[in-house]
Amino acid sequence: MSADAARWQRIQDLFHDALERAPAERIGFLHSECDGDAALIAEVVALLDEDAHTTSLLDRNLAEVAHEVLDATPRAVRAIGPYRLGRLLGEGGMGVVYEATREDLGRRVAVKMLRDATLSPARRERFVREQRTLAQLDHPAIARLYDADTLPDGTPWFVMEYVEGEPLTEYCARHAPTLVQRLELFRAVCDAVQFAHRHLIVHRDLKPSNILVTEDGSVKLLDFGIAKQLEGIDRPADQTRTELRMMTPAFAAPEQVRGEPIGLHTDVYALGVVLYQLLAGRLPFDLSNRTPGQVEHTLLEQEPEKPSVVAQKAGPDGGAAAGVQRNEWADLDVLCLTAMHKDPQRRYRSVEALIRDLDHFRNAQPLDARPDSLSYRARKFTRRNRRPLAATALVVASVVALVTFFTIRLAGARDAALAEAARTQRIQQFMLNLFAGGDESVGPADTLRVITLLDRGVREAQQLDVEPALQAELYATLGGIFGQLGALDRADTLLNASLAGRRSLHGEDHPETAKSLVALGSLRSEQAQLEEAERLTRAGLETARRHRAPDHPDVIAAMRTLGRVLQERGEYSAAIDLLEEVVRLQVGRDATTPEFAGSITELANTHFYAGDYAASDSLNRQAIELYRRQRGERHPLIGDGLINLGAAHFQRGNYAEAEREYRDALAIFEAHYGPYHPKAASGLTMLGRSLVYQDRDAEAKEHLLRALGILERAYGPVHPLVASAMNDLGSVALRSGDLAGAESRYARMVEIYREVYGDRHYLFGIAISNLGSVHLQAERYERAEPLFREAVQRFAETLSATHINTGIARIKLGRTLLRLGRYTAAETESLAGYEIVASQSSPSVSWLRSARTDLVAIYDALDKPDRAARFRAELADTIR
Repeated sequence: MSADAARWQRIQDLFHDALERAPAERIGFLHSECDGDAALIAEVVALLDEDAHTTSLLDRNLAEVAHEVLDATPRAVRAIGPYRLGRLLGEGGMGVVYEATREDLGRRVAVKMLRDATLSPARRERFVREQRTLAQLDHPAIARLYDADTLPDGTPWFVMEYVEGEPLTEYCARHAPTLVQRLELFRAVCDAVQFAHRHLIVHRDLKPSNILVTEDGSVKLLDFGIAKQLEGIDRPADQTRTELRMMTPAFAAPEQVRGEPIGLHTDVYALGVVLYQLLAGRLPFDLSNRTPGQVEHTLLEQEPEKPSVVAQKAGPDGGAAAGVQRNEWADLDVLCLTAMHKDPQRRYRSVEALIRDLDHFRNAQPLDARPDSLSYRARKFTRRNRRPLAATALVVASVVALVTFFTIRLAGARDAALAEAARTQRIQQFMLNLFAGGDESVGPADTLRVITLLDRGVREAQQLDVEPALQAELYATLGGIFGQLGALDRADTLLNASLAGRRSLHGEDHPETAKSLVALGSLRSEQAQLEEAERLTRAGLETARRHRAPDHPDVIAAMRTLGRVLQERGEYSAAIDLLEEVVRLQVGRDATTPEFAGSITELANTHFYAGDYAASDSLNRQAIELYRRQRGERHPLIGDGLINLGAAHFQRGNYAEAEREYRDALAIFEAHYGPYHPKAASGLTMLGRSLVYQDRDAEAKEHLLRALGILERAYGPVHPLVASAMNDLGSVALRSGDLAGAESRYARMVEIYREVYGDRHYLFGIAISNLGSVHLQAERYERAEPLFREAVQRFAETLSATHINTGIARIKLGRTLLRLGRYTAAETESLAGYEIVASQSSPSVSWLRSARTDLVAIYDALDKPDRAARFRAELADTIR
């Protein structure tokens, strides 16, 4: 491009950019952009003057036309519907905003009108889109939409909440908030943006001037004028020219500058810039007095200084440097620069993830984000300097490496390729033999059963003694399939054979041996041999870590298995830490894979057992959605998620909702595995449990007996799933008055849990608590009391003092003490249990009704009529 053409393009760009601004702002804008070039300013001003004085309506400045219309009929436009317009609050390229009052309600509002409703269909559509967007967003930190209509000439307007405040950065400059206060303001902004994202709306123009802070410190997010629904967010690259003007460069993500599709990550970048400004006291890049090309180069290629460096240079008056410790700055740098990473894949994947790390920082916990590794920075350096590095490497390689490449490397590659081809051919032959059954003249029958097929596979694998590596791999695969089918003995034999083969081939310290150790550890967990499961899995994980990268799939699989084993052992805090690390490692590269969904599910399960039902629900719903996209609606993994959702409903006392989830899961399991698989039995157990608590004992007993038979055949008489079925059958017996039957079931449950877990596990606490219930109903109060006290202690130690199971056990203990006539002690236990359960359950849940009944009796006995009246009234309300 010639110098004249480049200058004319510059003039055109400045002219159009100036038109987007209010007339009073244009001269100041030109002086800031033209770097003292008086001739350039004069040429742009001349164009602006010509544009303002043209006589053709179509050639005139549309804002001027709108103002003339308004000024010509002031009485007509000063009262739009029930709103009386006041002072002008602001104007931009698209609309004008007035302060207004709705006199009949006395409400102070802001009215926004489009400048060029008739002459610019594109702007009209954008204006209407902003109106529709605001209508979807009802959040305390987002300015609300109240009303909308059009003027008689078709000009659209809408009414929104009037916000009296100042931009976020000006508020911070005037009030000098502490770091904690700045982060609280920023988190409030993130909450509002996350709310918009949940409604599939991306703001696209987040900046401090669109974030007002009121005098009471509340945050309000404004200006959704260029926000967009996620469904329509993609735009071809050749249509991005005008889009570039609808963003603020200092807060624009690199993908916006490049004209690439945008998404949630685009708003995350802008939030990162806002946070940078709050921490450092200035923007990450100085874009003043730069040409568009220089601005683009800066945003795409330059890395910002760490906010800690900028803030410390500025001194105590710059940013939030005062009082921030060095170790805090290290985390703030990582948090901020991860949010505004140029690569969207390295950025926080969502505002929710950013909020989570903000909370981690505020609670002095480790961040999920990590600084860029040396290898990543090296790859970035290589990409930025590809040509000179390639030239240098070419010279070096031509002198040093050619001979080596064509002799050793090519020979090695040839051998590896031949070995892989032979292995592939052998596996193909294995599969043909598997289906043909050794007879190539006929194909497989259409009634061929899976178990028959697997038996053939085992026989085929046994004939591969001359290929021990392939044999070990096939043993591992077949063992895993037998485990999924519930044939644990067959799986045990095959996985042990695979481990022996790999040890013989590779030795103990090898990644393939590690995979076999982890697979066998997972099987031991299924067999409820938890100590051995942890030993095997830890050994496999340590070996994998010695030979694989931290985020290698083998390491991830071993960590996930260990997390599940720790969960089974009741070590929930350790399991959550490990599984959160697994999820973090997978977010960058595996977030759409079944393995990632599996990690989310394991983490959800652990949160459930730890009593954090809200976190469990959120994670389970995320996993279910991933599975639906990956596997379809009726996959067994969907069933697992539904079981988990049902269990959370059950714990809260929502038994009908739990039943619905359990029935859907059971239908999936039976359709996939058949009616006699352990998975189906687990679904039957959960369904039976929900029916017990809905007083449908006969129906529950039928399901539970069927489940027990399946589970005992699959796992033998001593297994946690067998104990779970025994638990619910004991409940049915207890409710029907069969105390001997209930005691027998619960006693067996106690023995199973003691053998599998020892007596320091929360499941053992459930078993002894239920056994205590038998003694309570049989009026053997002296035998019930020590069992309930031990249960309370177990729950407090292994779950928490405020866990719902702890609360239920205290309610039971309180009732026992009431029956013994020890009213003061009974009050302590019953009231404590009531408060724990009430904070986590539906008001009508049976345990709360029991506690209220007991507290009425206790306070009557203690002659405390006011307190008795309170619980008597609550009880009456619940019954109604």
